[in-house]
Amino acid sequence: MEHRHQGHAEDPDEFWESFYAERDQIWSGRPNAMLVRELSGLTPGTALELGCGEGADAIWLAEQGWQVTGLDMSGLALQRAALHAEEAGVADRVQWHRQDLAGWAAGEQYDLVCAQFLHSPVELPRNAILAAGARAVSPGGQLLIVGHESFPPWSRHPEPEEALPTAAELAAELGLDGSGWILETVDSVERDVTGPDGEPGTLTDSVLRARRLVL
Repeated sequence: MEHRHQGHAEDPDEFWESFYAERDQIWSGRPNAMLVRELSGLTPGTALELGCGEGADAIWLAEQGWQVTGLDMSGLALQRAALHAEEAGVADRVQWHRQDLAGWAAGEQYDLVCAQFLHSPVELPRNAILAAGARAVSPGGQLLIVGHESFPPWSRHPEPEEALPTAAELAAELGLDGSGWILETVDSVERDVTGPDGEPGTLTDSVLRARRLVL
């Protein structure tokens, strides 16, 4: 799923359903590189992904041995995710739930909570959702948040009123830089991208991984 800015005043559920209805497949089907970099080799347990889209990251986690719950606002995206999980042979390791993330609160805790590119062209309380995700991390567990530090020129996102946060700024906004957490990764990573019409570009992503202390 692609806030800190005010998005268009459009219903998020309707927007994301129409977004995924535009094509039979929106994303590449490959797990995000920073997810793989940060989580490879960790002892698997229970995991929660916020904004799981068509399921590539959740499926990769399941393939590593995690028991995964994927949440998204689009039922169409989740249908595709479930099909991809069946094809990958991990359907028994992933649960998919359609969830309005605004105002969401977890009913349990997880060894891992992650969100990759949880940004929205329509209004969505990104920090509130990520803070709820942090509260869902069990003691000793991990929180991974990967996001854009800027949007590409071809993006649907409106121009942010403020700069998108770096990993360090997001850690401060979510209160992860104080007691109770250890910051494992606070990083900015550049990558080359290609736009829908073949135009080249460079994006900078923020990578924040924090471990909740056992107090």
